[in-house]
Amino acid sequence: MAQIVLGLGASHTPLLTLTAEQWQHRAAVDYANTQLNMSDGRLLRYEQVLSELGARCADLIAPEMLAAKERACHAALDRLAAALAEASPDVVVIVGDDQRELFGPANQPAIAIFHGAEIVTSDKFGDEEGADWVKAMGRGYLMDDTHVVPGASAFALELIRGLIDAEFDVAACARVDDPKTAGFGHAYGFIVKRLFQGRVIPVVPVLLNTYYGPNVPSPARCWKLGRALRQVIETSAADLRVAVVASGGLSHFVVDEALDRGVLDAMARGDAAALSAIPRGALNSGSSEILNWIVTAGAAGGLPLRWHDYQPLYRTPAGTGVGAAFAVWGA
Repeated sequence: MAQIVLGLGASHTPLLTLTAEQWQHRAAVDYANTQLNMSDGRLLRYEQVLSELGARCADLIAPEMLAAKERACHAALDRLAAALAEASPDVVVIVGDDQRELFGPANQPAIAIFHGAEIVTSDKFGDEEGADWVKAMGRGYLMDDTHVVPGASAFALELIRGLIDAEFDVAACARVDDPKTAGFGHAYGFIVKRLFQGRVIPVVPVLLNTYYGPNVPSPARCWKLGRALRQVIETSAADLRVAVVASGGLSHFVVDEALDRGVLDAMARGDAAALSAIPRGALNSGSSEILNWIVTAGAAGGLPLRWHDYQPLYRTPAGTGVGAAFAVWGA
C-alpha cells in the first residue's frame, strides 16, 4: 500500500527567490499596501502599523543582517531538498493556495485536487520588459515561462474519490486549457524549482482556498482534511512512497513571531486542538497560508516533526515582511 515517508513545510515568499539586496522592492510594496493584516483581523495602512507598533525593527533591517537571513533561509531550503532526495518519493503531494493564477472570482473552490497528466505553470512574470527582480522571482517560481511538471493522474483520482467518501466536497481539475490565461502558480512552482533540484517527480497539487472569502476552510476543517488525506493515502493499494509538502506561510505581511512560533510548537506537539483553535482573524492575507501547513501537519501526523527552523524576515522598520518557516516530518 502507499506510505507517507516524508512531510515538508517551506515558505515560498518572493524573498527566497531574490538576493537580500533586492528585498527592498518587496518593502516598497509594503509601504504602499493599504491592507496590511494584523493578527486580530484588522487591515491597516503602513503608517497605521508604524504608529501602533513603532519602529520595532529599525535595528533588524541593516544590509548585513538581511544577508545573514538570506543565507540561513537557503541553508534551510537545502536541508529540505536533501531530505526529499533521501526519502526518494514516487509522488509528491503539494498543499498550496492559488492566488488568482489558476482560479478566479468566477470559480473559486474551497478545496480542489488536480488529476491531469500535465501540470502547466502560468508565465505571469515572463515579460521581457519587466524589472530584473521580477524576472528573478519568475524564474524561482517557474512562472517565467509555461513549464510542464508531470502529474500523477491515477493516484490523484484515488485521493479525490477517497476524500469524497470521507465527506469532503473536493473539486476536480483535469487540465490547464491556456496557461497564458490561467495556469499553476508560485505555491507549486517554487517547491518544484527549489526542492526537487532538477529531479522529475510526479506531483499531485492540492489547491486550498486560503485567501478569498466566503469559502475559506476553518483551521479545524483543515486539520481534519489532513487526517483524512493521510488515511486515504495509507489505504491506497498503490505501491508508492509519498511525500506531502506544505507551501507558503507563515505570518505576513505584518510578521507575528508569537503566532508563528505557537504554530510550530503546536505542530511539534501534534496538538490538534491548538491548531484548530487559531482564530480566523489571524489567518488573513498571506498569513492564511498557515492553513496549508495545518493540512500537511494532519497528513504527516504519523511522523514526528524532527526538525524545523524559523526566520522572521523583517524588511521595514514597522516589522512588515514574512515569518519564513521550514520543517521536516520524518522517521
